[in-house]
This record gives sequence, structure tokens and C-alpha cells, in this order.
Amino acid sequence: MNHQSDMQDTAEHVPFEEFRQGLPQGCFRVVVNPALAAAFVSQRTCAMPLAIALIGPGIAVALAGHPWIGGPLVAAGILLRWSIRTGAPRILLHLAARMPSVYEQATGHGVMEVRRADPAAALR
Repeated sequence: MNHQSDMQDTAEHVPFEEFRQGLPQGCFRVVVNPALAAAFVSQRTCAMPLAIALIGPGIAVALAGHPWIGGPLVAAGILLRWSIRTGAPRILLHLAARMPSVYEQATGHGVMEVRRADPAAALR
């Protein structure tokens, strides 16, 4: 087995403070799993309960005869879910750079992987 390929397959743990300070300077390469990130961010930001809180009453108000009030509520709930799903990697990176608990959970559960940037590749 090649020792160098073994080293590349396993990422070392980068402490939160080092990550937070080195991220703006490009010291790290961050890989985010978009499928896992969408579920993680949705759960972490409580987006699903908020979307239900918008969609449910919106449907009720629309069925009660006020579609101009209910329609935008339903649309806002759907738009919230869509925006969380499509922007999850960016949202996750934002949260992870500011909250140690999010960083530890995301890296510990395989949602996000942080590797040190190759200084030689940055010069090319």
C-alpha cells in the first residue's frame, strides 16, 4: 500500500480556531457534501418547522376566502425550503466559520471535510 495515498484518504482534524483564522487566507480546502448539507442546515436552522408554520396557515387563510393573503404565505414557505436546499453549502460554511458547535458536528458527521491547502498548488 502506498503511504502517501493513505495520508490523502484520511483528513487530519483541524481545530476550530485555526480553521476560522485560516479560512479567509485560503489555508484550507473545504469539501461539502451537498446532499448531507441540505438536511444538516435545514435541521440546524429549524427551516422545516418555520416553513410549515408559513404554509399551513397560508393554506387555511386561502381556503377561508383570502387568497391574496394565503398565497404569499404559502409561496414564502416554499421559497424558504428551496433556498435552504440550494444554498446549503454556502450557509453551512458561513455557520461553521462562526459557531464551533456547527463546525464540530459538520466535520464529525462527514457533512464537511476540511483539508490543508497544498502550498505548492497555490503557487502554480
